[in-house]
Parts: sequence; structure tokens; C-alpha cells
Amino acid sequence: MALKYHPDKNPGDREAEEKFKESAEAYEVLSDPQKRQRYDQFGHAGVGGASGGGFGMSMDDIFTNFGDIFGGAFGGFGGGFSHGSRRRRVNRGTNLRVKVKLTLEEIANGVEKKIKVHKYVKCSECSGTGAKKGSSYNTCHTCHGTGQVTRITNTFLGQMQTTSTCPTCGGEGRTIEARCPACGGDGIVRGEEVITINIPAGVADGMQLSVSGKGNAGPRGGINGDLIVLIEEIEHDSLMRDGNNLIYDAYISFPDAAMGCSIDVPTLQGKARIRIEPGTQSGKVLRLKGKGIPHLESYGRGDLLVNINVWTPQSLTKEERAILEELAHAPNFIPKPGKNHKTFFSRMKEMFG
Repeated sequence: MALKYHPDKNPGDREAEEKFKESAEAYEVLSDPQKRQRYDQFGHAGVGGASGGGFGMSMDDIFTNFGDIFGGAFGGFGGGFSHGSRRRRVNRGTNLRVKVKLTLEEIANGVEKKIKVHKYVKCSECSGTGAKKGSSYNTCHTCHGTGQVTRITNTFLGQMQTTSTCPTCGGEGRTIEARCPACGGDGIVRGEEVITINIPAGVADGMQLSVSGKGNAGPRGGINGDLIVLIEEIEHDSLMRDGNNLIYDAYISFPDAAMGCSIDVPTLQGKARIRIEPGTQSGKVLRLKGKGIPHLESYGRGDLLVNINVWTPQSLTKEERAILEELAHAPNFIPKPGKNHKTFFSRMKEMFG
């Protein structure tokens, strides 16, 4: 695909350029075991930018990736398409990793976070070139600008040719005439940046999002690394998460379970009032459809599952014990409907409710 849609073979063809970028993005995922695993688990959201803009790869990124496959067969962007050409190494900044804590409410709705990151930024003195003002870069005299050196060694099997990174310029193909005093020729200095991260609804604890180009700046005008955002979920006071479902433990008294009642349960959108039917048993689960967490990168939401627990008193007075003993001798532990039926349960609700 890369050979077919290479820009030099399809000049001015925007569709071919997009296909070429897609090939590079696919290779970036498939060649990295960690990214491939995240893609298998979470789809494009697990490896793409948090803002939903894709990988955000530049053409230098793409040629760097494919240069590893074809051993330098591609020239730089706009260069010749020749198997004999060599391409200079492009410096890339390192990735940064930050941890972002989110509440369940933020996870359910999606959130925009602004964080201050301490990192390497482009040197303002030399604009990231690494060269002192008034000086310039010179073509490396060792590799003549190719960034690579080739050595031929005579062996008993014949001549052996090896190609390696130029030791003089480190593969850049150029050397600095005079180094910038502020950054020492690196083109980067320590600094900080406030970065806006758009986190989609439905993320989970331990998930990683990648913000392209927001890592450390690349030395001497190189490519920025990425910012890896690790999601950490803050435990909710009342609700427990199970995938996209939420679980709430509701406790009611025996009289409420026997006669039925209405209770308020917390949701991520506020309180919801639910009806407990007469004769409800402990362990019954009530489902509030669509009150859970949205599915990441798809439609629909999970549910809120309400576990009903009938509370048993841990200490009893003489009067309470007498009432329970009377109840215990009744058929099926339920008093026969009659004149005092309502009064009996009312008294129990006053004591235990």
C-alpha cells in the first residue's frame, strides 16, 4: 500500500496521500505490541488522540516509520523515489506519561481537562535549531548529508558491505557551525505547557489515551513525542462500577419489604425514586435501564442495578422480641389478614423502620 500510494508516484493526488497516511497509521499500531493490544481491546480510541483527531502524524513521522521497513528506500518528503537514496535521521522527542483522575460523573459525561506539564520545549533563543544566532548548519563532511556511512570489508568470502549511522552527525546529515549558548546545541530546554485534553465519555480505569505531539520537543527541530494519558477512576461514595453498569446496595427494613415502600437511590444524574413491591425478598435486583456509563465509541449506556437488602436488627428489646415471637408462630411467618393486620405491621415499622 505504501509503495502504491507514495506521494512521489502520485503527485498532487490528495486521495493517494490520505491512503498513504492510513497505511502508516496501521503499521504504527501493528508493529507496536502495546498499541496493538490496546487496539484489540478498545478499538481506535485506545490508540488515537483523545480529541478524536486520529494519530496526527506528520509526513516526517510517516517516512520514519516506513524507512524502518524498506531500509531507507524512501527519500524525504518531496525527495526522489529511489532504492539507492538515503534519508537523514529525524530526531524525535520522547513520550511523556501523566495520570488524570476522574470522577464517575466526569467519566459518564466526558470532560475537558487542562493540565500543566513540565517537559522539554523548543529553545526560544535559537527557535529550536540548536545553532547560535548568525550561524548555520553545514553538510556533514563524513556522510555528505546522507546520515549514513557505508563500509566495504574484504573477507575470504568476498567483499562485504555494511551501512551504519554516521558517527559524526548522528544520522542527521548536518553539523552545527556554532552551538546555541542557551540550549548547548540541543534546540530544547526545560519548560512547561498547559495542555487541553478532551476525554471521551465511557473511559475506564487503567485505559491510556494518546495526545499526539504533546510530549517532549524533538532535538534540533525534530518531531515532538506524544503525551500518554493514564485514566484513574475515583471511587464513588455510593455507586460501584461493573463495566458499563453501576451497582447500588439499598437497605430496607422488614416492614418495608413486607408491605412495600418507595425509596430514593442515587444516580449520576441525581436521585431517582423507585417502588419496592410488597413481599420483596432480600437479594432481589432492580434494574434502572440507561442509568449507567455510556459505551465508549458506540451508542447506548449501561444500567443501574439496585441490590435490595433487608436489614436485620442486631439487638432487640423485650417488646420487640415478643412481637417477633408472635410473628414466628404464625403460618408461613405471616399474620393472617384480619382486623389487627395493619396495626401489627404499623407497630413493627415504628420499632424497626
